[in-house]
Parts: sequence; structure tokens; C-alpha cells
Amino acid sequence: METALTRLVGVRHPVVQTGMGWVAGPRLVSAAANAGALGILASATMTPDQLRAAIREVRSRTTAPFGVNLRADAGDAADRVRIMIDEGVRVASFALAPSRELIDALKEAGTVVMPSVGARRHAEKVAAWGADAVIVQGGEGGGHTGEVATTVLLPQVVDAVDIPVVAAGGFFDGRGLVAALAYGAAGVAMGTRFLLTSDSPVPDAVKARYLAATVRDVTVTRAVDGLPHRMLRTELVDELERSGRAAALLRAVRRAAGFRKLSGLTWHRMIADGRALRHGKDLTWSQVLLAANTPMLLKASMVDGRTDVGVMASGQVAGVIDDLPSCAELVTGVMAQAEAILGTLPARDRG
Repeated sequence: METALTRLVGVRHPVVQTGMGWVAGPRLVSAAANAGALGILASATMTPDQLRAAIREVRSRTTAPFGVNLRADAGDAADRVRIMIDEGVRVASFALAPSRELIDALKEAGTVVMPSVGARRHAEKVAAWGADAVIVQGGEGGGHTGEVATTVLLPQVVDAVDIPVVAAGGFFDGRGLVAALAYGAAGVAMGTRFLLTSDSPVPDAVKARYLAATVRDVTVTRAVDGLPHRMLRTELVDELERSGRAAALLRAVRRAAGFRKLSGLTWHRMIADGRALRHGKDLTWSQVLLAANTPMLLKASMVDGRTDVGVMASGQVAGVIDDLPSCAELVTGVMAQAEAILGTLPARDRG
């Protein structure tokens, strides 16, 4: 199935595996790429040296195109962009709108720039700055999310920009792909669906927790970092929502210390990042610290299997997924279902 997305990035199928921290490493990304989708490597939880090594490992596992997801607000974003350019990565994806300077540097090197956005105005901004495509995530998506449903946000963005639009938030099968194409999208991006594959490195017990979840077990909370965050309801989420400010601050300091040790960041840098995050937002300092070390909360579940002390970012689709196919089986099934549905649609009378 050829679309503007497949032509732009050189993949066989209009499907993107999103960059999920601690999940989208070389194993999952290469499996998605070999299945004909666009695999996206998550770099926010890696040091620059680890990022370079991960890119090389993906390349050792696949000859297909793949991308890297970056935090546009990271202090070393320019250094990470240089690593991507040096290593010849095909696609740069951003969780936040990148600066015009980062876009210019990537485009000069021939890298496809594909930011993720959650609002029409952000799509218009990055398109005006030269982005080649945009991933639009509606409120059904996992992690930090907005309030506008994909079915409302997607057509707004498709009508507003002249670059390929990839739909995210609520997609898990071929029916969703056909629906997205009907809205004018050039493909779909899926996170939770790829997390729940046999190629995902997430511990089996954690995958079982996702598979057991119903739609009602997926919630949006502000208790973690003060911003809307879609995740499975866990013991930690319940505890954070019940905790007073003093208890929450103590817990945040402890977790921040763990993240500082893992990331190599200084306390000065973490506090500076926290102050920048707090600016313009009504967040408590415990929420600022939790926001700064949310990667540790994710690691507890996604790597260590400790769902009792970690968070489990999740799209609403977790409540309707009940199997763990390989990436190859998943993409093949999505495309087969999409083609079958397209074949049943009434042909337009051309007489």
C-alpha cells in the first residue's frame, strides 16, 4: 500500500512504531523495520554514547529505514542531532516541536523531519518551519496527551497543512488504518500495540498486566507531574493521587536521586530543568521533580517489572488488545485486514 508516508521515508507499509522510552530499543525497532513499518528508536532514556551504539545495533539487525525520537527541549539536543546525521539515520522524530535551527540542520543533511504534535497550531508551526511530515496524536494516545479526540484533531490538521500527516492515538488494527486514510492521513502510528508484541522487551508479567486491563483501567491523571498523562491505573497512581504534598515531595526527591545517578545529570542541571518546566505552569515542586524523573517511574515497570512502584503509560487501546503477535505478524495482519476492508467498500460510479 503506497502512500505519501511510504514514499517519503521508504518503508513498505504506512505504519509507524512510536518511540517509547525503555521499550523502543534496537530489538523492537529492528523487528518493526523488518516487518515493513517505520521503527522509531527512543533516545530520551539514553546517553549520547548509548544512542550512537543503539543506532549501530539497529543497523546491524536491519537494512530497512528507521528513525530516532528526540526530546526537542533537551540541553544536548543539538549533539544528538549531530549523532543522527553522522550515523545516517533516515528519520528524526520529536516529542515536542523542534526549533527551526534543528529542523534546518537535519534537512540540510537529508534527514526526514517528522515531529509529533497534539494541536493544529503546533502542526502549522512546524510545517511552516520546514518539517517534512507530522505525527498527530489525539487524546486516546498513551503518555502525555491532550483532550481532543483523534477523530476531531486529525481532520483539522489534514486540512491545515500540506505535508503528510500520520495519525496516532487509538490505532491497533487494519480498520483503524482505513479510517485514518479516509480522514486524509498518510498512515498510522501505534505505540501500545507495538509494546504488546513478542518482540517488545517489556517483561512478560508487565505485558500480562496490560492484556488484563479493560478500557476502564486506562486513566488520565495529573498526579504524576501535573500534566495530563494517560496510563494504566497502578498502586503508585493511586498512592500519588491520595498523597499530601509533603509525602509526595519526599517520594519525588528519592526518585530524582535515582534518576540523577542513572542519567549522570547534576543536581544543578535537574533543578534548572525543573525550574524551566515549572515556569508558566501551576505545578508543585514534587510534581516538578516527578516530571524530571518520570523516566525512572517508567523504567520501574517497563524494565524492572515493578508495576507496584512504577507507571505504565498506555493508550486506551490496551483495553481491547488480547494477544502478543510478533511485529511481522502484527503488521501483516494490519495490512491484510486493511486491504480486505478496502475491497468491500462500494466502488465509486465512474460512468
